[in-house]
Amino acid sequence: MSEPKKLKIGIPKGSLQKTTVELFARAGFRIEVSGRSYYPAIDDPEIECILIRAQEMARYVEQGVMDAGITGIDWVLENGADVEELADLRAPWPNYRPVRWVLAVKHGSPIERVEQLQGKRIATEAVGMTERYLAKHGVAAEIEFSWGATEVKPPVLADAIVDVSETGSSLRANNLDVIDTVLVSTPRFIANKDACADSWKRQKMERLLMLVRGAIAAADRVGLMMDVPRDHLEKVVAILPALVTPTIASLSDESWASVTTVIEEKLVRDLVPQLSEAGAKGIVEFPLNKIID
Repeated sequence: MSEPKKLKIGIPKGSLQKTTVELFARAGFRIEVSGRSYYPAIDDPEIECILIRAQEMARYVEQGVMDAGITGIDWVLENGADVEELADLRAPWPNYRPVRWVLAVKHGSPIERVEQLQGKRIATEAVGMTERYLAKHGVAAEIEFSWGATEVKPPVLADAIVDVSETGSSLRANNLDVIDTVLVSTPRFIANKDACADSWKRQKMERLLMLVRGAIAAADRVGLMMDVPRDHLEKVVAILPALVTPTIASLSDESWASVTTVIEEKLVRDLVPQLSEAGAKGIVEFPLNKIID
């Protein structure tokens, strides 16, 4: 009897891990990470999960150790990995928002431009990325791999750093000034090229991504449902955001209609009072799990 087919997916260990597990849960896949095991359980018998650091993910996907995985585009470029990118997974959650790799120096440093780093020392975890960035600007500098706490190294241990920043709080806390942005990175779903060429694995990945994208699309949106007198319907619909196309249905009382729509959650607190004042009744806000186009 042949072995059942499996899709091996790398789950990023570290800062992306918690959000990734929550994203899969929203998409309908329950992942359980227990103890020190690097093989989380998932409630889909056709998927096998492996915990791997995001920095290493692209290399293992390229080699076929895993069929697919989630990692930042920064680490794909840093590793020079030859993989297929199937989706940009940026989302309004911690660690899934865009992050910047920045060139920074200590406040008060005489270095204000990348060209002034000629012959200087730069500390970074992303050596390859920094080498390519400097080469683009025609600058030759000493690039030193940093094992951590990179932001504390200027000005004693390094003249400048290239480090990742999501909010800028760590840079400000360490009195650093940003000279330039080296790269803007977001989480990507990447796949091995041979896995993409396998029709079963490709279909499995595409179905998974349809649900994952649907969960991301619903992340900052809610549904609104309300009853509206027909002589107020035009006024109520006019209040809804321009890009919204509501569903309008008849009720048993022909003088009333039911209106259902999806809007950004941040608009609710201003929109609901306006809808009520325009004549809408029984307004119900409800959460969304997925929006599938």
